[in-house]
Amino acid sequence: MEKKSLLYEGKAKKVYQTENPEQLIVQYKDDATAFNGLKKGTVAGKGIINNQMSNRLMRLIEKSGVPTHYVEELSERETLVKRVTIVPLEVIIRNISAGSFSKRYGVEEGIEFENPTIEFSYKNDELGDPLINSYHAIALKLATEEEIATIKDYSFRINEVLKNIWKECGVILVDFKLEFGKTSDGRIVLADEISPDTCRLWDEKTKKKLDKDRFRRDLGGTEDAYAEVMSRLTKYLSDNK
Repeated sequence: MEKKSLLYEGKAKKVYQTENPEQLIVQYKDDATAFNGLKKGTVAGKGIINNQMSNRLMRLIEKSGVPTHYVEELSERETLVKRVTIVPLEVIIRNISAGSFSKRYGVEEGIEFENPTIEFSYKNDELGDPLINSYHAIALKLATEEEIATIKDYSFRINEVLKNIWKECGVILVDFKLEFGKTSDGRIVLADEISPDTCRLWDEKTKKKLDKDRFRRDLGGTEDAYAEVMSRLTKYLSDNK
């Protein structure tokens, strides 16, 4: 599949048109950002890891019955995906208190919830991606009641799939962000990526952070952390062929 004109460049990816109007090519970059782009840097090899990890996890999620935008991995940095209209809601699933949840509610990190929580934020950089509830989303016509119900159902199902996979890898899935899109026929599918950029991942034994928090919090060893989780996932996939 040949890349045509650049359609969009985001913080971590470039998106290109193809000869097929229903398909796009996503190219992953090594650029790293945090705090809505206020902090910027580079994590060597991040684009390769995020592309390949996301594709492998998307394929496993597809097997669980949740549709995704994934079509085909083209190279170590590029993937062919279905063209979708992104629903302007970021979905955050939390299994354990951490990050902004802990700051917002004044609780320590590491509290395991009896049941996972779900949050929505309005995808709007100018407004700082504010938290929003489903009633606000419907009022603003960001999604319909039926679409939100589907997104919630898919999100919790994805959480169970990912928790089980990462547990087998000796990793705790603390929380993660999802984005969904609508295909040309109106179907809701999982879009964007699943990677250490979008997931909080802690080592099961040491609680060492193995994700983008190493970059956010200047902990060092970001490249090594990304490589470590990719290595563990690769071994899991090899063992479960």
